[in-house]
Amino acid sequence: MNELTIMSQCLAQVRHVAKASPLYIKKYAGLPVETMMTKEQFETLPFTTKQDLRDSYPMGMQCVPNNKIVRVHSSSGTTGTPVILPYSRQDLEDWAVMMERCYQLAGVTDEDRIQITPGFGLWTAGLGFQAGAEKLGAMVIPTGAGNTDRQLQLMRDLNASVLIGTSSYGLVIAEEVDKRGLRDEIHLKRAIFGSERWGDKIRERIYETLGIEFFDIYGLTEIYGPGIAIDCHEHTGMHYFNDYIYCEIIDPATGKVLPDGEQGELVITTFRKEAAPLVRYRTRDITRIIPGECPCGSPFPRLDRIVGRSDDMIKIKGTNIYPSQVEEILKSIPGFSSEYRIVLENEELRDRMIIQAEAMEGTDSETLAEELLRACKSGIGIRVVPQVMKLGELPRSEKKTKRVIDNRD
Repeated sequence: MNELTIMSQCLAQVRHVAKASPLYIKKYAGLPVETMMTKEQFETLPFTTKQDLRDSYPMGMQCVPNNKIVRVHSSSGTTGTPVILPYSRQDLEDWAVMMERCYQLAGVTDEDRIQITPGFGLWTAGLGFQAGAEKLGAMVIPTGAGNTDRQLQLMRDLNASVLIGTSSYGLVIAEEVDKRGLRDEIHLKRAIFGSERWGDKIRERIYETLGIEFFDIYGLTEIYGPGIAIDCHEHTGMHYFNDYIYCEIIDPATGKVLPDGEQGELVITTFRKEAAPLVRYRTRDITRIIPGECPCGSPFPRLDRIVGRSDDMIKIKGTNIYPSQVEEILKSIPGFSSEYRIVLENEELRDRMIIQAEAMEGTDSETLAEELLRACKSGIGIRVVPQVMKLGELPRSEKKTKRVIDNRD
C-alpha cells in the first residue's frame, strides 16, 4: 500500500476511536482529530502506553457493543494491574489470516503436523497458533505448556514436523533430545519461535542438535497476539502485515519518528481491529524498519530482529547497559554456551554486576572468566564479576528465560 492509503486508514481509525473508545475519548479530548490530513499531523498525536491500558482495566478500551465481544485475552506480564483485551469475531478472523500467512512464509503446508507448546487460555499464543494452523489445514497437536516427557513422546509418535514455542523451550527440547539419543526418532523440519528475544548462540545450539530451520515470529497481546510479523526463508528480517498494522520507529527518549533503517522503539497502530483498536501504541521493543525489498519477493515490509526493550535497560555504576550488549560480548568469546544470567547486587553500598555464563565442555573456566572480565571492561566500560558455570547449570524455562535478577536494595 502507498503512504497516502496507509495514512488515510490511520486517520480514519483515529476519528473512529475518538468517538467510540472510552480510552481515546478521554485521551483525544480537545485535539483536532477531525481535521487531521497528513502524516505530520498524525505524528503529533500522543502515544498509547501499557499504563493507559492498565488504567482502562477491565474493559475501558472496548470500542464495540457487548454483544460483539466473543473472547478476551490478557497480556502475559506478571506485574501491575493486568491488561484485558476484548476481541470481536472479525478480530479473531483477521488474526487467523495473519497467522496463516506466517505459516506460509515459513514454508508450512497442510501436509505438516504442528506441535503447539505455548499455553492455552488467557495468554494469546496457543490459541493464535492453533487458529492459523487450522485455517491453513494442517494437523494440530495442541500439547500446551510443560510436561517435556509427554511432548517428546507425542513429537515422536505423531511425527510432528513443526515445533511452535519460545526459544527457551526449544532449547529444553533440543537438550532433552540430545540427552536421550532421540535425534533419529524426531522428524521435525522447522520451528517457529517467538515471545522473547533470542541470539545467535541459542540458535546454533538448537540447530546443532535438531538440525531444523527456524523462524522468528513477532506479536504482542495488545496487537492481536503472535503473528503480526515473521521472517521468511531468506532470514533477512520479519515481514509485517501492513494491511493490518502501521509501524513507526521512534527515538525512545524524545519520541521523534526516525527514518527507515534507523534503530529505535517500535510503535504500532491497528487499521482493522474492532474491539480494542490501538493508535500509536509504544511496544517498548527495539528494532528498525529494513529499507528495500526482501529477496523472497514478498510485498510486505520488514522489521529487523528485536534486539531488546527500551524498558529493560540496566543502570549500574552510572552506566546504561542492555542485556543484549552482554549477550554480544559472550558471543564474541569462543567457549561460552548460549545461556547466561545477569545478577545485580549491592556490596558495601556499591553496585556490582555478576555475569553467570555456561561454558562448553572441554573449555578452561579460568581463562574464560579472564576473557569475559576484560571484554566487559572494554565493551561496556565497567568491571563485572564473572562466574563461569557448567553446561546445564543455569535454570531452563518452558516459557521466557529471565535474564536479569536485580537483588539490589
